[in-house]
Amino acid sequence: MPSSGWFYSWLDFSADAARRDFADLAEIGLDHVRVFPIWPWIQPNRTLIRQRGVDDLLTLIDVAAEFDLDVSVDLLQGHLSSFDFLPSWVLTWHQRSLFTDAAVRDGIAEYVDRLTRAVATRANVFAVTLGNEVNNLWPSNATTLEASSQWAAELIEVARTAAPRLLSLYSLYDGTWYDPGHPFAAADNVDLGDLTTVHSWVFNGVSAIDGPLGPATVSHEDYLVELAAATASDPARPVWLQEVGAPRPDIGEDDAPAFVRDMLDAVTRNPALWGVTWWCSHDLDRSLADFPDREYDLGLFTVDHQIKPATRELAAIVRERRSSRPALSSRPALVCDVDLRTEPERRGEVAPGSPFHSEWVRLRQAGPLAIVGADRAADSEYLTARGIDTVLTTA
Repeated sequence: MPSSGWFYSWLDFSADAARRDFADLAEIGLDHVRVFPIWPWIQPNRTLIRQRGVDDLLTLIDVAAEFDLDVSVDLLQGHLSSFDFLPSWVLTWHQRSLFTDAAVRDGIAEYVDRLTRAVATRANVFAVTLGNEVNNLWPSNATTLEASSQWAAELIEVARTAAPRLLSLYSLYDGTWYDPGHPFAAADNVDLGDLTTVHSWVFNGVSAIDGPLGPATVSHEDYLVELAAATASDPARPVWLQEVGAPRPDIGEDDAPAFVRDMLDAVTRNPALWGVTWWCSHDLDRSLADFPDREYDLGLFTVDHQIKPATRELAAIVRERRSSRPALSSRPALVCDVDLRTEPERRGEVAPGSPFHSEWVRLRQAGPLAIVGADRAADSEYLTARGIDTVLTTA
């Protein structure tokens, strides 16, 4: 998140301001960033893509390269910090759903193709994500499970065709895992795109279970990674913890360093984990109005570039994990009888606080614990591929 002007800074983009922000991140040892062009400011009309907006994005990527930062570009923003940014050509009397209207999909496809081809010209870009938690754009944009899947599959293919060397990814918030009526499928998380992404926020109810440093709270990231790994058809499919943070008041300022340590100690032992990305780089200036209060203090740095105690802890863990990631030869697995691929109406049975989640948290306190679907619990080849040596069943 830019330290000055939030993402409104795209409206008068400054490479020098970006340079100052990236210097902070490089100083603590981070190796990549997610960047967020604002969709309606680049494509204000369905048939107009502003080259100036594309050029500003490329300049930002080049500045990141000065600090040896690799870049993942989230294409459709879409949804950021509780606000939705949609172009006028899908609003007012044009009101039509992003997910079901053919003309809108055609416009988005052109945007995805154009931006993906542009950013692929930069060697430090490694991925494009269709958008930041695009399922937050529902219910204002009507859709169904089938329509959402088709929409995402088509656009992922556009990105993949435009830039085969890049990872093409799909990003959803955790309603897709936990909400029985949510019209975005858990299976899409693990079937679409080149690897799985999960976003973990403890304000989804986890922190209410046992507080900022309780076992349910500090293990939630590992739980989501495990749900994703267990749902994937491919036992080797990696999972990127693409968004995680320490939101207040769920995680108080004094508890944040310990939360960072305990949470990362848990999730970085998971063999399915591909990488971790923190939300976000810098705080949101409190002179900007109407954001939810928890959005203002999520940064690793303050708006005046002061490092936080939790950030120092994160930097220490980065150094430790670079030198030696915890080895894990084998672990037990808890059987889950909910098939998230085919039974979306049962998603509530694995949500935070459910009997299954509570049992997983209880057993997880003894050490790393996988999740395995009931249909795979006797598949020795699959279990070996996921490093599972013992299968546990719930009472």
